[in-house]
Amino acid sequence: MEFGLECSSPFVPAHYQPACLLDLAVNRGVDSHRLLRGTGLFHDDILQGNRAISPAEFFQLIANLRQTLGTDDSSFLLGQHWLPGHFGPASHAIRHADNLHIALQRLEALSCVLSPLQKPRLRVDEHYAYVYWLDSYGSGGQRVFLLEALSAALTSMCRWLSGQRLPWQYQFRHAQPRYIEQYWVHLGEDVRFGCPLDQMRIPREYLSQPWSSASVTAGQVAEREAHAWLQQLPASAGFLDQLYDYLQENLRQPLGLERVAEVFQVSPATFKRKLHKHATGFQEQLDQARTSVAVYLYLSQGYSNDEVANYLHFNDSANFRRAFKRWTGMLPSELKTFLLL
Repeated sequence: MEFGLECSSPFVPAHYQPACLLDLAVNRGVDSHRLLRGTGLFHDDILQGNRAISPAEFFQLIANLRQTLGTDDSSFLLGQHWLPGHFGPASHAIRHADNLHIALQRLEALSCVLSPLQKPRLRVDEHYAYVYWLDSYGSGGQRVFLLEALSAALTSMCRWLSGQRLPWQYQFRHAQPRYIEQYWVHLGEDVRFGCPLDQMRIPREYLSQPWSSASVTAGQVAEREAHAWLQQLPASAGFLDQLYDYLQENLRQPLGLERVAEVFQVSPATFKRKLHKHATGFQEQLDQARTSVAVYLYLSQGYSNDEVANYLHFNDSANFRRAFKRWTGMLPSELKTFLLL
């Protein structure tokens, strides 16, 4: 397995999401040179439409925006312009999705274009559809900002394309911020904090409701064009996304840094450096994959403590409960009560 795109890989078109940040700042009276400081970008680079920046440069741009604006609503306002967006065929593909299910499938498949910094993952069970967000390049202090923007983006897009306000529920890992009213205004009041995962949830029946504004043929053509664009990239996914996929698919096997490094065809030392470069470590990534699977097994499959512990290869359920508490801040017995209220 080869490494995917990294935080230093310049693949994000500067005239896509970065331009939205620039427009928001300029419209609020911020000088463009001040916003672009430290990113290696100039306004003319964006206007020419042929410059790409790396995730690390994108993070710097977000940090500059937050510092210059200093407002609590900038992430939510920015998100309202991100989806479907004006990002070439990928935007057209979700703009002309037949329904929510197809839109979410395309959003996940085309995330390198539509959500380049946080990977959306779609999961559907008997009762709900879930979209959970995973950090693709080590966003660090910009993670909450990005989650707010992306949650607002998906909420706004669904409201526009469906013609109604869909009953999304929101769960975030971070603590409740002091500006909670911005969440209520832009997302609604069904918001929870201190959760095991960063995710949005909606009753499954909304997936198949038709969206009358869609042009099915146009959406299918745009989807093929978008995938053709993705094939021009050096890799189809980020390094952390590839690592997550491998860990999740192999959780029932013994996993250690040395073994996974071998799968990625590098030495353990090089693998550690790659993880450090992305502001994370192997144990953190392994715990994240375990958390995701454990929550799914509990809530969607109805597994018991013993069954989840056995699935994740823990010696006994007591050890697993302690580990789950360390991963999520809560015991498995508290999970359903907390998330399903």
